[in-house]
Amino acid sequence: MPGNELVVGIGFRPDTDAAVILAAVREVVGDGAVWCLATVERRGGEAGLIAAAGKLGVGIVAFSAERLAAVEVPNPLSRTASAVGTPSVAEAAALCAAVDGVLLVPKRVVRGVTVAVAR
Repeated sequence: MPGNELVVGIGFRPDTDAAVILAAVREVVGDGAVWCLATVERRGGEAGLIAAAGKLGVGIVAFSAERLAAVEVPNPLSRTASAVGTPSVAEAAALCAAVDGVLLVPKRVVRGVTVAVAR
């Protein structure tokens, strides 16, 4: 479980390149210590995410759309709910994976990748 490390929730389209994911994460968290990348189950096995997690030296935590949909978030989107079955991926996944469940950075979209940070 994370201590001072950050839990990074991440949403992205299929086949997103690892370099794009990694750049988005680093733009949002800078050089902060990342504990894991958290996302929705249907994206957890994407090659780009797996490669980005490998470059960061962290694991991937994936949650069902149903579990993410049950999390109250500040920025839900009906468009996201239609696409993946939950109104939030990045914020909800970050909150689910975090020990304290405190959202430090609400979702930000960087090069088409949505990133949120929790602890």
